[in-house]
Amino acid sequence: MKSTEIKELTKSEEQVMQALWTIGKGFANEIVTAVEPPRPAYNTILTIVRILETKGFVAHETFNRSNRYYPLISREDYSQQMLSRLAIRFFGSSFRKMVSFLVDRKSVTLEDLESLTKAIEK
Repeated sequence: MKSTEIKELTKSEEQVMQALWTIGKGFANEIVTAVEPPRPAYNTILTIVRILETKGFVAHETFNRSNRYYPLISREDYSQQMLSRLAIRFFGSSFRKMVSFLVDRKSVTLEDLESLTKAIEK
């Protein structure tokens, strides 16, 4: 789904996706356990999972009468899209301006920049 536009998740949806990305695949009770506290109620999490399925973020496979859910979109793909949107919205599509902004506010250390430079050089 790299070439298509990925919809932005609500805070609750992202919380559930983070849990799914962490566990990979899981039944409802495993997803509920993996959601970081404070976690919504069990039924709320299941409703969110169904919404994520309709949005194309999650799919499931059925075993007997239980569904095991898994992400259709990777954490990396979602992160890339959200970072790109952030750069477009606030920094005129410039990642350089975005990094400069973070450096100016001391949100990025010299070590972070060196590590980033090494990663770019690879």
